[in-house]
Amino acid sequence: MAGRLYIEALDTARLLDDVVVDQPVVASPNLAPRHWLSMLRLEQGHIHLGRAFWGMTPSWLKVLDHAPHCARAESLDERRMFREAFSARRCLIPVSGVYIWKQLPRQKQPFLITRVDRAPFMLAGIWCRYMTDTRTAFDSMALITVDVDAPLTPLTDRFPAVIDADQAGPWLSPETPLTQARALLAPAPPALLGAFPVERLVNDPTNQQWHCARPTGHMLTATRGAIHVTGH
Repeated sequence: MAGRLYIEALDTARLLDDVVVDQPVVASPNLAPRHWLSMLRLEQGHIHLGRAFWGMTPSWLKVLDHAPHCARAESLDERRMFREAFSARRCLIPVSGVYIWKQLPRQKQPFLITRVDRAPFMLAGIWCRYMTDTRTAFDSMALITVDVDAPLTPLTDRFPAVIDADQAGPWLSPETPLTQARALLAPAPPALLGAFPVERLVNDPTNQQWHCARPTGHMLTATRGAIHVTGH
């Protein structure tokens, strides 16, 4: 699962060419659900960078706490708001990393999952829109999670699907057949991602210091399978 995001003030040119920047990237060392984040989507044939609320919030949703921040890839057809969004409103969320928590004997240890080269990457999502009045649109989104492969299997059983730059166009386009879009929702290649333990300061979403992401142990990768966690 994805409970928090680590997003540096990244340059979208490192991810995709010719992005129309409607709003700059929302940077946060510890971004929790039910906050605004940056979202890439296709509008009139161009990829736009804008903002959306993290938690799918269709107009008929009565309780904001019920807004889902993740959707399982295997069950996108089971709920109306997921099914419609997957068919016509797919998006990408640019991030620098994703926090997850591993249960240890006495407590949970936070880990930050990043690309092994620490470059930014994009997570698959779906979004919805409704008009709060005749002029104002409210956009919200959810990440799509899939099963994991090494090196993440010791840490979690779910992680957001990672979409490569060369897959971004087909993923975002509503013209892409759903069978093809579904095929893109696969575990990240084992060599792409790594994970390292970080400060437990990140457990509190109000902590917005950048050293929330400071490593406290070695990076776990597909070629180095042991998990090293320093005590505090």
